[in-house]
Amino acid sequence: MPVSVQRVTLQPAYVLHQRAYRDSSAIVELFTPEHGRVGVVARGIKRPKSPWRGLLQPFQPLLVSWRGRGELKTLVEVEAQGMALQLSSQPVVSGFYLNELLMRLVARFDAQLTLFGCYDASLRALAAVQDDAALERVLRYFERDLLAALGYALVLDCEVETGRPLIPAQVYDYQIERGPVGLAEAEAGQGIAVHGSTLLAIHQASLSDTQSRREAKRLMRVVLARYLGPKPLFSRQLLVRPGMPK
Repeated sequence: MPVSVQRVTLQPAYVLHQRAYRDSSAIVELFTPEHGRVGVVARGIKRPKSPWRGLLQPFQPLLVSWRGRGELKTLVEVEAQGMALQLSSQPVVSGFYLNELLMRLVARFDAQLTLFGCYDASLRALAAVQDDAALERVLRYFERDLLAALGYALVLDCEVETGRPLIPAQVYDYQIERGPVGLAEAEAGQGIAVHGSTLLAIHQASLSDTQSRREAKRLMRVVLARYLGPKPLFSRQLLVRPGMPK
């Protein structure tokens, strides 16, 4: 059962998603540090004179207040907490990818203090990226931190069965929900082949070469698929266009 909240005042937030509700209102999914994902009804937001219309947009840091006891709260106050983050064409699609991951994987009313900080930092990094390699690094590190925040942290520094430190040049069999296993001990078809150097680079936030970024992308896609289920990500379909790195 969700935790009832009578009133929350000036909580930091970002908009993850918005959909129409009745004639002039919208249901807005917010991501907040202390209450996780929160659904609120923004009454009258579609009216031309609504003071919230230009604020309730993705990538705009906000302070929001709401009240209510049910699954959906009623939004009562919105104000900007700084300037909206300016993301260009490729980074903006990547930003929507982060939003979609949060919508699909983060439960409502589940505090996410650390993950909120990672999300905020990732959006700011996306606003500053200069090339595809930097963009890929932002995505991989956020995926790593998201999995950790949800209790699915990857084992990235040692063999899961022996505890021995990973050898960078060695190829391991990464078994989902377990970790890296030496190929000699692995059962055929159980995991994803990945170099120790790639796992260490994910762990140390140092994905500096093409091979490690390619392997990290493949590993993260397979791991996330376990928790996302069969429904495809809409944002990922946009990111597979030519020239896009996801």
